[in-house]
Amino acid sequence: MRAIRGATTVAENTVEAIREAVTELLDELEQRNQLQPHDIISVTFSVTRDLDAIFPAAIARSRPLWDNVAMLDVQQMHVEGSLQRCIRFLIHAYLPTSAPIYHTYLRHAANLRPDWSLPQPLQPSQQAVETKV
Repeated sequence: MRAIRGATTVAENTVEAIREAVTELLDELEQRNQLQPHDIISVTFSVTRDLDAIFPAAIARSRPLWDNVAMLDVQQMHVEGSLQRCIRFLIHAYLPTSAPIYHTYLRHAANLRPDWSLPQPLQPSQQAVETKV
């Protein structure tokens, strides 16, 4: 079992903005880690207190094959001066221990973990796909 972290931000507290950001975040997570929903054990989403238009898990649950993944939404602890309008996740999944893990930090959340938000190399099968495009 492996753990994958990630985060993103939204410009405003709307269903549309949150849906767009969560979709982008999960698309990147799946692509970079070659992660399939049936490999995911659980997902915990946290949101800052300024986001309450929709649950991130509700967005994830609408994705193909994600409806059987155990998910939980929680409110991130508020710390004065911390990043606002931020959505984070912690995913536990079955992945080979030899597989590299690519943590996904997008938009302003890239500042949370600059060491993990740098462009990371694609896996060999992804390079073949991008070469064809």
